[in-house]
Amino acid sequence: MVARMIQAPSTTRTRLGDHIQQLAAFAPTAFPVLSLYLDLVPHQHDHARDAAFVRAALADRLSTLHPHAPERESLERDAIRIDAWLRDQLPPSACGLAIFACSGDGFFDAVQLESPLERRALYVGSVQIRNRATLAGNVCNASPAADTAPALLVYDAEVVAVGPGGRRRIGLADFFVRSGVTTLAPDELVESIELPVPAGARGSVHLRRTRRRGHDLASVTLACAVSPDGVTRIAYGSVGPRPVLLADTSGLLADSRVPDADKAARLSQLFGDASPSPTSMRASPEYRLAMLRVLGLRGVASAIERLAAAS
Repeated sequence: MVARMIQAPSTTRTRLGDHIQQLAAFAPTAFPVLSLYLDLVPHQHDHARDAAFVRAALADRLSTLHPHAPERESLERDAIRIDAWLRDQLPPSACGLAIFACSGDGFFDAVQLESPLERRALYVGSVQIRNRATLAGNVCNASPAADTAPALLVYDAEVVAVGPGGRRRIGLADFFVRSGVTTLAPDELVESIELPVPAGARGSVHLRRTRRRGHDLASVTLACAVSPDGVTRIAYGSVGPRPVLLADTSGLLADSRVPDADKAARLSQLFGDASPSPTSMRASPEYRLAMLRVLGLRGVASAIERLAAAS
């Protein structure tokens, strides 16, 4: 199974494309893989601040590992190498940076970004996710809490299914039926998931609410995309039997001048059919509905900011 962007053929390889190919070729490993994202101000980098952030972000994860465990030693070497790279090799002009590291398997890749990041973050991917998970598996599992579903929905993803009857395309919004059930036939397999390239600029964001940051099924997932024509697309999960895609074509949500109170009222209308399970142990229905509205308002604000930055 592959995921791909559908666009005209290009013979130009970008530096970012090279990095993506290198990451895609990285084989599964028993060692933790660290991904670091830094928001930077060109020519005003603060090595001490960045190094302190890395140490603090890793502290909790390191505390869960045995002092002499190979996994811990790998992460500690990653931290040392990242600190040295930030001190000695970070280009002064960088306004965003992504670093991927796994010292236990000899992997290190630093990607200078031309666009700024909204916030800094550090993640350590779990062994199970890195070694067994696939995008198609996350979608075909049809969990209402599937992390990838909201983002794929707001970008009009299509599932390409193949079987004895041939090949067919299914819009992701029509693919989900209910928890664990899709419109995929018993004799079909997912060949690919395709994403059309947006015609123009688009500001988007993906948000999730969990009990344990980065290591738990989400109580609420939400993605929001705002386009210059004033259309706001919002997809959410974990708040009903299937991921849901909604659109506001009034322009109200996309207008930065509209008060939050009016946007909150509009979001409440859009989320009117949300129906979280009353038997879930992760969060109560009342909490999920409240957080859906909170994340909706945050998502709209972030997407508007990102659209403005990209315009």
